[in-house]
Formats: sequence, structure tokens, C-alpha cells
Amino acid sequence: MPVTVLLVDDEPLVRAGLRAVLDSQPDIEVVGEAADGASVIPLVRSLRPDVVAMDVRMPLLDGIEATRAVLRSVDTPPKILVVTTFENDEYVYQALRAGADGFLLKRARPSEIVHAVRLVAEGETLLFPAAVRALAAEYGNRQARAALKRAALTEREEAVLRLMARGLTNVEIAGELIVGTETVKSHVSAILGKLGARDRTQAVITAYESGFVSPA
Repeated sequence: MPVTVLLVDDEPLVRAGLRAVLDSQPDIEVVGEAADGASVIPLVRSLRPDVVAMDVRMPLLDGIEATRAVLRSVDTPPKILVVTTFENDEYVYQALRAGADGFLLKRARPSEIVHAVRLVAEGETLLFPAAVRALAAEYGNRQARAALKRAALTEREEAVLRLMARGLTNVEIAGELIVGTETVKSHVSAILGKLGARDRTQAVITAYESGFVSPA
């Protein structure tokens, strides 16, 4: 079955460009489009896309609030890929904190767009650029530090979290630690459970905000 995608952007040319790139792939299908975040929930419920590629800045309901609304209102929410013009946009970081699974720059090459959709659909977070990592560190707070302390991660789990924060996939982490992929998956699940994180992205944000991982 192909990965199904809903495009949400107030610029028709952006939607057309993304559709052309994604529909050219045999394993990806664009199933719908919307011009604003306010239209996302009914379309998600009717189309059941695997991934929503959503602009972070829109006139009526931006990508941050739309992300929160989807995660709050849909029983089995899709993966959310935030689409943005600027990688150091604070809106992007707020969308990730709200529950988005990754981000994509509008100027990305076609191969990068396809890779991002596939990666998010598989449940593996995208690498945050240095600018977004720096924003995460700036938002350092007691809550994140307390969450990490309560988690009491093992030494191996800490190593996995550091590699997750670098944007490595499970296969890449397995190669770094010289263990099996299933072992890595078990560690990732344990980390998410201990941190109370919805997904990998939220765990990585906690790692940066707590100071456990440096943006440098």
C-alpha cells in the first residue's frame, strides 16, 4: 500500500509542486489538499492519510494550532510533517513541541522531499538543523530536566537517546552501537515510556531542553 499524503498550504504553487514530486513516486499517493489548517481535521477523518505535510504559517489556523487540533481530536492521528520556508523559524520549533513529527524546507530538493515523507511515515524523526537545535536549548526548562531525571535512563538508553538526537534511524543507531535493530527498537520504546514522550521527536526535544544533549 502506498504512503498517503494530505497537503496543507495556503500557496497553490507550493501544493502543486509537492503533489508533482510526491505523485511521481510509486509508493506515495497525494489523497487531498487544503489551503488552511482549519480544514485539516475533517479531511484527516475522511481521507485517513498516513502523513500530513502542513505549512507552519497560514492565515486562519496555523500549523501549530492545526497540529494540536489533529492530535487532540483524531483517535489515530497521522504523522505530521511541518513545511517551512526558514529552518530557524521559531514557529517550526513550536510545531515540533506541539507534536509534529518532523519538518521539511520548501526549498528542499525533490529527493529530500520524498525521503522526508517516507521517513516520517516509518515513524523515524528527521534531523533537526543546527538552528532548531539551538532554539531547543534556549527553551531549556526545569520540567524537561525533571522529566529526564525521573526517567532514570540506563547507560545504554542514554547512548541511544544521544544518537536519536543526532537524527539517526534505528538501523544507523544499531550500526553505531553494534547491536541488532530489534534491540534498538526496544531501547527506543523504553526511552519513550520513561520520558512519557509521544514519539521520538518529543523525546529528542526533551533531551535538548534538559541540557542532556548540546546543540553544538
